[in-house]
Amino acid sequence: MNYFKTYLQNLYSNSVLHNLDNIKSLLPKNRNSKYLDLGCDDGVRTMSWANSIGTKNVFGAEIVPEKVMLSQQKGIFVKEFDLNHKFPFEDSSFDLITSNQVIEHLLDTDLFLSEIFRILAPGGYFIVSTENASSWCNIFASIMGWQIFSLTNFSDRKLGIGNPLALHRDKSINLKSWNHVRILNFRGLKEYLEAWNFKIIEVKGAGYFPLPTSIAKFDTIHSHFITFKVQKLI
Repeated sequence: MNYFKTYLQNLYSNSVLHNLDNIKSLLPKNRNSKYLDLGCDDGVRTMSWANSIGTKNVFGAEIVPEKVMLSQQKGIFVKEFDLNHKFPFEDSSFDLITSNQVIEHLLDTDLFLSEIFRILAPGGYFIVSTENASSWCNIFASIMGWQIFSLTNFSDRKLGIGNPLALHRDKSINLKSWNHVRILNFRGLKEYLEAWNFKIIEVKGAGYFPLPTSIAKFDTIHSHFITFKVQKLI
């Protein structure tokens, strides 16, 4: 069991890196782009993406005060607020918005998507990445009667509840904002974005447990991480 969990941990780490590469590959290059990263954490990833875009107009949103400070030290204009509430930005403010592993933590995803649509300029892009309830490992867990892998971290009490193979099983976490609230299926996320009038431009997948992550590019529907690039046309 320990060997298998180590194998899964390595697969997971490779899949996370693959997913970050997917996001980077979808970023439109534009040095004049006004860019916002929702859930910018310490700003390291945000600045890497900003450099790939070629822009210095970099903004962030983050709820953890310590992370806000670290991001600001890197030159990011960060606002500290809860993404379950209205965003403190003007209409049509940004040309590009990214959100990586954020939407699954939110209670009010309708408000989240409506606010993104509001602050995104016409023709602007939104790149959203999250875990996929349709991944084969989540389907397997459900068949076994276990909590799906993507929804084992939902309690302040401990992590990995209901799944004996969960990578963080029996560990604890101090930040309630890191708990998972909902996990969307592939088609669910696609139709949800379309319901808020976003046009789907491209979709990429990463992670194909228990097989190598590279297989995800051939079967995005069952990949563990899904990344949608969408555009606001009006």
